[in-house]
Amino acid sequence: MTHGMRTDTRTPDVGGRRDWRDTATRYALLPLRVFLGVTFIYAGLDKLTDSAFMKADGAGSIGETMRAVRDSAAVPALVDLALKSPTGFGYAIAFGELAVGLGALFGLLTRLAALGGALISLSLWLTVSWATEPYYYGNDLIYLMAWLPLILAGASVFSLDAALRARRRAANSYS
Repeated sequence: MTHGMRTDTRTPDVGGRRDWRDTATRYALLPLRVFLGVTFIYAGLDKLTDSAFMKADGAGSIGETMRAVRDSAAVPALVDLALKSPTGFGYAIAFGELAVGLGALFGLLTRLAALGGALISLSLWLTVSWATEPYYYGNDLIYLMAWLPLILAGASVFSLDAALRARRRAANSYS
C-alpha cells in the first residue's frame, strides 16, 4: 500500500467468496472436458464396432453416408477425398475420435486433443451436417464451439497435463 491507496486489485476475500470463485474457475472446464472426452470415445468405439459403418457401400456405411451428403456439403472436395477410400476415412475418423476423446478425458496433451476434436467437428460440419436446417439442429457446429475453450485453456485440474507440469516445476525447483 502506498499513501493509503490499494495496490491489490483482486476481489477482496469476503466470507471466503474469492476462494469459492477461484475454485469454481479452476474447475469450470472439467465437466466440458469429461463430456467431450466420453462422447468422442463413445463415437469412435461406436464406429469401430459397427460392421455396417466401416464399409464402402451399403445401408449405414461411411461410403453411403458420404455419397448422400456430397451435393449438399459446403466443401464437396472433402467428401470427394473421403470417397477415394471410404473405409480408410471411416477408420481415420474413428481412431481420431478415440484419440481425441482419450486425450480430453485424461487431460493428456489437452490442447492438441481439443484441436483435433475441433478439426473433426469442423470437417463433419462442412460435410455431413452442413445442410441441416436450422443450423442449430446440426450438432457438429456445437461440438466445434465446445472444443474452443479447451484449445485456449487446456486442462487445469484432474489431468495428466497438470501432473506433468507439477512434476516439471518440482524438478526445476531442485535444480
